[in-house]
Order: sequence, then structure tokens, then C-alpha cells
Amino acid sequence: MNQLSMINETTPVNIPHHTYKRECRYTRGINIPLADIEKILSELDNDAHIYFEFHNIAKEIKQGTLLNGYAGLASTISDYYKREKNMEIPELTNGQDFYVKIV
Repeated sequence: MNQLSMINETTPVNIPHHTYKRECRYTRGINIPLADIEKILSELDNDAHIYFEFHNIAKEIKQGTLLNGYAGLASTISDYYKREKNMEIPELTNGQDFYVKIV
């Protein structure tokens, strides 16, 4: 089984969270290709999409964008990679904060 890896940052990455009106500091993240994040987001049900927008309002889904991660998104990403690509991301769903960089 293939595996994607979490990136552990030596310097925290700050990402604006417009709903909370502050920046969130992350010491870990994951790079996800644009095509994969588009598929992942297209599969979200209405409630999950609203929650994604709550955390990432006004964020463009394009290469280079940094997204705020949260537990529900971690599960969705993990499930997608297990189902579609036979890949595991062991550290993603451990409840710790993370960011997503669209590559």
C-alpha cells in the first residue's frame, strides 16, 4: 500500500482563518494535488461543504493555496485516498491540527 506523508514544519505556517478573524499556526501539513482536492471537495455533502467553507471562506481552490485543516476534512481526505488510490496517511487522522497545501 502506498503512503502519503505529513510534513512537519520547523517554523510554524500561519494561515488566515477569516471566520475566526485570526491566523492559525500549524506545525504540520500535507500536500495534495489540485485534481485530488477538487474530487474530494466535490464529494462533500451539503453540511460538510458548509463546514469546509466555515474554515476556508474566500479561499481559491488552486495550486499554491493553503487551507485550514480540521478533523472532518482529515477523515474525508483519508477515506478518499484509501478508496481511490489505495494509500494511507497514518498521521492525518490523529486529531492534531494541520494545513493542506494544494500542489
